[in-house]
Amino acid sequence: MASLSKEDLEYRHEGNAVSLINLHFVFIPKRRKAVLVGKITERLQEIIFELVVEHRWKLIALEVMPDHVHLLLNIKPTDSASGVMNKVKGRASHHLRLEFPELKKLPTLWTPSYFVGSVGNVSTETVRKYIEGQKGK
Repeated sequence: MASLSKEDLEYRHEGNAVSLINLHFVFIPKRRKAVLVGKITERLQEIIFELVVEHRWKLIALEVMPDHVHLLLNIKPTDSASGVMNKVKGRASHHLRLEFPELKKLPTLWTPSYFVGSVGNVSTETVRKYIEGQKGK
């Protein structure tokens, strides 16, 4: 995955909120089967691109491996990590299983679990020190 660019670390201005919410997701097919190859990979990327545009997320990085997906998104403050995953996995599963019948051999396309981690331009320790330094100002 590529490193964050300057634009990826710019604040998002949405209504009354200013935010920088970059989330790294990792999710896997059921039984970690290596089914994300060829045309399936291309179609999964298209589906994710459609969702990014539809929900006004910013796609920072996407890497589809045969048995897992890495996705780095900048999301709005009104979005949640679980909501993003539900949308991505739900739409991808629906379309991919319709378009690629071989995926119906799996009981479901995705495992119910996923990894999500926040990514930013400052560390937790830096923010903690900043907050502590605000007392008495």
